[in-house]
Amino acid sequence: MDSGFNHIQAPQLPAAMPRRPRVMLPNVPVHLIQRGNNRDACFFADEDYRCYLDWLHEYAESEGCCIHAYVLMTNHVHLLLTGHDTGSIGQLMKRLGQRYVQYINRTYRRSGTLWEGRYRSCLAQDEHYVLGCYRYIELNPVRAAMVEHPADYRWSSYRINGQGESSRLITPHKLYQQLGETAETRTAAYRELFRYQLDPGLIDEIRKATNGNYVLGTERFETHVAEMLGRRVSRGSPGRPRNTANE
Repeated sequence: MDSGFNHIQAPQLPAAMPRRPRVMLPNVPVHLIQRGNNRDACFFADEDYRCYLDWLHEYAESEGCCIHAYVLMTNHVHLLLTGHDTGSIGQLMKRLGQRYVQYINRTYRRSGTLWEGRYRSCLAQDEHYVLGCYRYIELNPVRAAMVEHPADYRWSSYRINGQGESSRLITPHKLYQQLGETAETRTAAYRELFRYQLDPGLIDEIRKATNGNYVLGTERFETHVAEMLGRRVSRGSPGRPRNTANE
């Protein structure tokens, strides 16, 4: 006897939303952040930090990337870098992430994931946005109340960019180079930037753009990038598909 339920079909679950493609362009700087899984630690000893930086340098060279600034926090990483090709940064992060996870799992006899999914990133426009990312990254330990001054934190690029320490890893961005005609004048001008707190509005812009994989820059820059890529690159910008269900 037909109970009437035989003709009821199970509801169709919506298909998983595809990942939105990253906003990447050759030779345009990118700020990215990669966090430990569940925001747990991903660095446990000094040797871990050193290994990560060594491999970052190795893969930056082999994949055609320039590292401008970095900070390695206990449970996450910030980088400011430029890739010479669209896929350069993705390949760098893939190779670096895999090698570092293998090292951590082997060293600490653990298994499973270390990172919280994909890294988050945003394109940074020339002008004050790039130098803003420099400061945002290197001030991270200060905002976290770990140190009083960025020079007091060992695992960031501040001592290189602000105090002239030698480094194979760091390649100055052109906007950094424009701070002065000599290394001494550049580092002095850079240190001067850190006499002032980073504007809270800019901090908010950087965070939203990075977490959303959007563009960090002016509306004109956003429009230019959107036209080049043929898709939306900022939160709530014009061009979002209309709801045509009732049309």
